[in-house]
Amino acid sequence: MQSPPDFFKTQYWHRLDDGRVVCDLCPRHCRLRDGKLGACFVRQAHNGEIVLTSYGRSSGFCIDPIEKKPLNHFYPGTSVLSFGTAGCNLGCKFCQNWSISKSRKIDTLGQQAMPEQIAQAAKSQDCDSIAFTYNDPVIFLEYAVDVAQACHEEGINSVAVSAGYICDAPRVDFFRYMDAANIDLKAFTEHFYHNICSGHLAPVLDTLLYLRHETDVWFEITTLLIPDENDSIAEIEALSRWVFDNLGPDIPIHFSAFHPDFKMVDKPRTAPYIVQRAREIAIKNGLHYAYVGNIYDEAGDSTYCPNCSEKVISRNWFQLGQYAVDSTGKCSYCGYQLAGRFTAKKKAFGRQRIPIRIS
Repeated sequence: MQSPPDFFKTQYWHRLDDGRVVCDLCPRHCRLRDGKLGACFVRQAHNGEIVLTSYGRSSGFCIDPIEKKPLNHFYPGTSVLSFGTAGCNLGCKFCQNWSISKSRKIDTLGQQAMPEQIAQAAKSQDCDSIAFTYNDPVIFLEYAVDVAQACHEEGINSVAVSAGYICDAPRVDFFRYMDAANIDLKAFTEHFYHNICSGHLAPVLDTLLYLRHETDVWFEITTLLIPDENDSIAEIEALSRWVFDNLGPDIPIHFSAFHPDFKMVDKPRTAPYIVQRAREIAIKNGLHYAYVGNIYDEAGDSTYCPNCSEKVISRNWFQLGQYAVDSTGKCSYCGYQLAGRFTAKKKAFGRQRIPIRIS
């Protein structure tokens, strides 16, 4: 099997007259002298070009339930082979995968795996999908696309867990090969994105609009609620109304509880009622599918038919119980067509988490 390259050529960059190279992958537009790394730590100026330094290298592989991504409407109950690399193009002070996303060390990338190896591993483990997660896959776009193509040849879906912080042209290139995505809408104010994430809100909203109106990618949204930062009633009202008005009522949204981590260890955990209140606001504003995360609430994590209000999929953490939809997603009680992608019969991978190595 071919070994991973030290420097993998990329497409999205241009040169300046002063000798620097500008990375055009994400809105940061890092301007780099030869040998320097971008803010993501994995894209580097090398011989007058931008190269990817993490191609074929991973921080680890694990088989998870698809609901952990979280995706509640994409083949519920199935398993997904999850992996990431290192680095990130945002600077979130609350990052809960900071040991991976903020790593500058190649030692983090302890497992080597070329795309074909990952596809074969997913197939041998009977995974329905693979997920690019733990750190944002847009920064290793070329590697992710090659893995997705290899997996598609084996009939395996590709899932991107991303903050959606990417420029227009590479956005098209990236999501062309994705079957599903969970987009992390970190807040609904520019102040939050600028001061806590070192980024901007508008490019993320552009990604959501692109996915909804210009692709067939199934996607869901996650917002991590941080006390006194992005959890106010007014902000959740504005966020959920924007989703309804611009994306429609059928895009599932997950509100998750924060726990202290990285540079925000002084913040308290999010109280369960704050997460539950956000879900209620979203439903009040017309969203059909709103969920809670990182708290125990079986009712708030279950799926209800928007037409007859019956519970059609129950969830206890990541364990499915009742499953009253057919292979097309129609409600077994009233025949209403639920949004999403569904299996012909209930699958029950459950709460397992199975680390694996790919040799």
